[in-house]
Amino acid sequence: MDRRKFIETSGWTLLGLAASGSLLQGCKPGSREARRIMPSPSDFKVYWGDLHNHCNITYGHGDMRDAFEAAKGQLDFVSVTPHAMWPDVAKLKDDPRLAWVVGYHTEAFDRLKKGNYRKYVEMTNEYNREGEFLTFIGYEAHSLAHGDHVALHYDLDAPLIYCESIEDWKQKMSGRKVFITPHHMGYQKGYRGYDWDFFTEGDQTPFVEMYSRHGLAESDMGDYPYLHDMGPRQWEGTILYGLGRGKKFGLIGSTDQHSGYPGSYGDGRVGVLSKSLSRDGIWEALRSRHTCCATGDKILVDFRINDAFMGDVVRGNRRKIYLNVEGQSCIDYIDIVKNGRLLARIDGPNIPEMPEGDTVRCKVKMEFGWNREKEYIPWNGQITVDKGRILNVTPCFRGAAFTSPQEGETEFHTHVQKIVSASETGTELKLYTTMNPNTTTPATQAVILDVEMPLDGNITAEFNGKRFSHSLGELLEGSRTHFMRGWLSEALLFNRAMPQSCWSFEHFMEDNSPENDTDWYYVRVRQKDQQWLWTSPVWVERV
Repeated sequence: MDRRKFIETSGWTLLGLAASGSLLQGCKPGSREARRIMPSPSDFKVYWGDLHNHCNITYGHGDMRDAFEAAKGQLDFVSVTPHAMWPDVAKLKDDPRLAWVVGYHTEAFDRLKKGNYRKYVEMTNEYNREGEFLTFIGYEAHSLAHGDHVALHYDLDAPLIYCESIEDWKQKMSGRKVFITPHHMGYQKGYRGYDWDFFTEGDQTPFVEMYSRHGLAESDMGDYPYLHDMGPRQWEGTILYGLGRGKKFGLIGSTDQHSGYPGSYGDGRVGVLSKSLSRDGIWEALRSRHTCCATGDKILVDFRINDAFMGDVVRGNRRKIYLNVEGQSCIDYIDIVKNGRLLARIDGPNIPEMPEGDTVRCKVKMEFGWNREKEYIPWNGQITVDKGRILNVTPCFRGAAFTSPQEGETEFHTHVQKIVSASETGTELKLYTTMNPNTTTPATQAVILDVEMPLDGNITAEFNGKRFSHSLGELLEGSRTHFMRGWLSEALLFNRAMPQSCWSFEHFMEDNSPENDTDWYYVRVRQKDQQWLWTSPVWVERV
């Protein structure tokens, strides 16, 4: 993010603090105390990507071109990732239950080797546009012994390199510009979970994938447990376990989606700090661990310790901590974690307060879906405002709810969601929705409007011949819903409008209590809509 602009446009609130931290009371931006702790201005911006997802070029669903088109609609960079190999798959052949698993994977790997890899490289190059939308070549290797990994290449003509094991892969890739990244790390060791004994710190593995459709590997507790038939998550593969062993790595999210929809909302994304949307800039951000892991919402976080960014290693016994957060919805809480324990918690409001002023800034999520039918329902129309202006329209587009192939599944066509146009007065959308798979898995599509409007200004949705309108004042009081064809038909949700005071926070504090030769800190942000973000750690060495 452009920090200077971010501070100018964001509000701030200092709420909760653990006893071990010291709060600079009344420290507002621009004051003497704020200047004493404020970090230097930065030219970094946040760019968003998905470096691990799948379509039908190996096993998965959805056309590869549709996958690239879907990625262009809501990401800055992408790797559409084929499955390439499974060196120790032969260990499964003695189990008759798993014969179809071995065959399914082997056939997919053969398709990639016999022509699909060439097509993949060609299309990756076709979609790459420096400064606009970046594409990277990557492919996945499964491993019972070492856990699954993705090789992400800098070069757009990278070869398909096979291996006998993940450790063999690392040796064969040595000297190349490539990242080798473990994912779904929390599965049982020996059954495609991660073994931290094989972690190699450095440029080849500067980050790990903590969150995807498989679940969250921050810890063995908390949100997003592993529910896939590959088994539950366990402690020894998790991020906190690895950090506790002194390992240094950045954090990313990616979808690991298998329906040809990179960046699928809620399934995982990576944000990087870079000065430009250039190949060298994004690559250096990944190498430097200037990364964050998000579930879906593009939550902006400027987290510094003594002017060091997330992913950095610095020295100092006096740790000046600066935090600036801009969410996409009401923030539930923000945690600063030190050495695996809670150093500080900043609580958001229970219910957002009604803002004052002739013109106010709010974010309003417009959500579509709730079909009863499995068939896709098209939504063609527009959202407009009659007063004020729309500052930004952020897509929250999902792919179909697949994590990995299941026996007997049939191929389907990807429906790419689109923002057709956007201006200060309105946005035109072309969307498709299906029924929610169950009562806990959403399949809705949405956009978030960032607006500056008077309370009597109206937001109007006109779709499929129907028109619904609510004032911003109404939406600040609460959400409004509408069925399109009566009860049990598709529905449209005007979510509660979120004033700036509930999604924008700035925080200053000091921690002057070194605990180890090297302490590590990271930030996690939870919104009330269950969207999360985690920064990569900052490591601070005792002087």
